[in-house]
Amino acid sequence: MSPTPISLPNDSAPLLPPYETVALVLQGGGALGAYQAGVYQGLNEAGIKPTTLAGISIGALNIAIIAGNPPETRIARLTEFWETICQPNSGISLHPFFEQSLFNLNDTVRQSMSAWHAVSAMADGQKGFFSPRFPPAPQITPGNPKTASYYDTTALKDTLERLCDFDRINSGEHQVSIGAVNVRTGNFAYFDNTKIALRAEHFMASGALPPAFAAVEIDGEYYWDGGLVSNTPLAQVLESRPIRDTLAFQVDLWSARGVVPSNMSEVSDRIKDIQYSSRTRLVTEQLRTRQRLRRLLLRMLDDIPPEALADKTYHQLAKELACSKRYNVIHLIYRNKPYEQHYKDFQFGLATMREHWESGLQDIRETLQNPDWLAMPDNEAGFVTHDVHREEIEQRMNGNATFMAGGTD
Repeated sequence: MSPTPISLPNDSAPLLPPYETVALVLQGGGALGAYQAGVYQGLNEAGIKPTTLAGISIGALNIAIIAGNPPETRIARLTEFWETICQPNSGISLHPFFEQSLFNLNDTVRQSMSAWHAVSAMADGQKGFFSPRFPPAPQITPGNPKTASYYDTTALKDTLERLCDFDRINSGEHQVSIGAVNVRTGNFAYFDNTKIALRAEHFMASGALPPAFAAVEIDGEYYWDGGLVSNTPLAQVLESRPIRDTLAFQVDLWSARGVVPSNMSEVSDRIKDIQYSSRTRLVTEQLRTRQRLRRLLLRMLDDIPPEALADKTYHQLAKELACSKRYNVIHLIYRNKPYEQHYKDFQFGLATMREHWESGLQDIRETLQNPDWLAMPDNEAGFVTHDVHREEIEQRMNGNATFMAGGTD
């Protein structure tokens, strides 16, 4: 069963302001990445067409499917990709109808099913994605960097090359940028189709999370998952040159905010949330502050006499730092389900995948019900952010405060 499409009339597509860049920015998060597919489906059906696509890890794989197919087949290809990798390689799997029926019973059943799918992924791997390495990689004796992992991802290369047209990815229809880490230097690297021709290996490198997956060799260097350094490519998009008026849909799979854990399973889950969230809001606030200073500098330069502007220092400030561009960042952050545990990123059940997909679909639909959120910012910083979940929390808090104060609204 494929995720249910949204049906929107053609005239319901939002009219975007003249942004120079509309970016889709996808974080890493393994099996949670189906949430991003749901977000993209909602954007696609609302008529919003990103011009820049940036991703890390599973976000990079989703980007490959989107950029590697024409608009009319992207949802079908995303569905095929996720329905493929959410099947075990050779183990026991329920008929999709029965799996969905069991999943719909209650959270206790969902938790048991999730645990089963996580164990299956570790023991058997996932179809078209990865399989246990045999023979196993040596623990101490010298080996090969290409096989120094618990799982073999050869099947992923076949899946990407089957589902993606790499000529299309490199055609310039979109700017495509994916993050990875150079294993030798420890430095972060972005592979960008405006600079190099992207291949399946570049996307695989972005998702090569050790020790599960081996480093991927590209032009004599080896690369691991970009999430080891930064799981959020937002800064790369907003700080790229030349600076442009930008609307960015930042889709995160890990929430930095959460409750204090009360048992060891919750501790493991919370560690992952904090580790891989990459503090998106902190990054956003830093970028907001930086852009505010750029705009203030531009205003200051306007007050300098023309003859003084000929000075080399002022000229350099005007050219390199001063800027009036505007940024609008729409956050969409996956929210944990009550039944999910610390293995939520590697349990690839079909029913769970569909729920993740549907969550992304509903979140973007709710977000787009606020068309004013798409407007270019007119504040001093020239930078705004919106998050439908944060708005809901603030509304509830305001409502509670009003109630406690004796209000009636």
